Amino acid sequence: MTTTTSKISTISPFQQRSLDAVWHPCTQMKQHETFPLVPIVRGKGVWLYDADDNGYLDAIGSWWVNLFGHTHPVINAAIKDQLDKIEHVMLAGFTHEPVIALSERLKAITPGNLGHCFYASDGASATEIALKMSFHYWQLAGKSDKTHFVSLQNDYHGETLGALSVTDVAIFKKTYAPLLRPCTHVMTPDWRYANEGQSAESHALRAAAALEEHLAEHHAKTAALIIEPLIQGAMGMGMYHPVYLKRAREICDRYQVHLIADEIAVGFGRTGTMFACEQAKITPDFLCLAKGLSGGYLPLSVVLTTDTVYQGFYHDQSAHAFLHSHTHTGNALACRAALAVLDIFEQDNILETNQVKAKYLNDAATGLLSHPKVVNFRNCGMIWAFEVETKDLQFSHKFFQAGLKQRLLLRPLGNTVYFMPPYIITEEEIDLLVNGTLHILNTL
Repeated sequence: MTTTTSKISTISPFQQRSLDAVWHPCTQMKQHETFPLVPIVRGKGVWLYDADDNGYLDAIGSWWVNLFGHTHPVINAAIKDQLDKIEHVMLAGFTHEPVIALSERLKAITPGNLGHCFYASDGASATEIALKMSFHYWQLAGKSDKTHFVSLQNDYHGETLGALSVTDVAIFKKTYAPLLRPCTHVMTPDWRYANEGQSAESHALRAAAALEEHLAEHHAKTAALIIEPLIQGAMGMGMYHPVYLKRAREICDRYQVHLIADEIAVGFGRTGTMFACEQAKITPDFLCLAKGLSGGYLPLSVVLTTDTVYQGFYHDQSAHAFLHSHTHTGNALACRAALAVLDIFEQDNILETNQVKAKYLNDAATGLLSHPKVVNFRNCGMIWAFEVETKDLQFSHKFFQAGLKQRLLLRPLGNTVYFMPPYIITEEEIDLLVNGTLHILNTL
């Protein structure tokens, strides 16, 4: 039997148990010989607490999922109430009130005429569903050549094989390339790639022209374009002008190509509007949602699509159906958590309150904006990001460790530092976040 050893001199039994039994995600486990795991035992509001009761401000929303803080009383109460009714029942041949109510409310608040929610448990699974639905729709419609997909340079859509095929992040994709389907990645509208003197809007239009050039030649074999609207997350929170979404919708319509909007990370108010697509006044053919959907409580994702797509599968023959399933599709507890999330949005006027908080953080962050190590400081809704000029290959690890000493949970993407805090963050906590980050920059 192989056992895990550690070079950390003060490792606790709690940490050692995890090293011996758990394979942690997106992690080179050997690094935990130097960088110890943080043993979290409880959470409250924006704070996480370790085994020694040290508090850490969750400035990244626990990997972008937590909207309203930890152990929120409204969400807690909804889940506890549902526990006394039904925790889960298969959704094939059965239904229940939470999944019906959630689907009705999502249909009412998402852009345009989207509806008929298809549920899964995570973002990558939602991507897989949308890709399969698009491909299958065109097969049923008699356009069997439409088997290819297009995504943006630097886009990230998940790490299952279909989702990874349309992802353009080498560290995740390179090893598995022989397993993946080919995908074309067209120019990113991310304004960090703009030519000198070019505006964000002009660069977005240039990128849209590159998309149109590709689809003009390849539309007959293209099923869908999949994009992260407004913000490309995993490649360092790349932000772009909404005009790209508008033009992409027009181009996809012109060439009969589906538009898949992956709002897994940016939905539910992260970009300032409930959904990023609203800022371009467009409706995608497929909308993928996850992460904040359940407020970070329980695994839940969903794909909404148009009635045109839905009707394409509506048929007397079972073989004509979309025969895709997940064991916990439409889990009742997760749906109740999501319904509570939507209640909080409505009752607490979250989008309006977030505008005030975003302005406060931007005003507080003037020291970051002018810092000599900082470039490309940017903000969209309740997401902030900037690059730190450094050649240190261990920068992200060192910044993370330095953040813990400042009572901050920060996990840079390479040399990109970003903030994606829960919406309940207070002005005092914003000051702590900004001042702590400045301290790290000045001392690291």
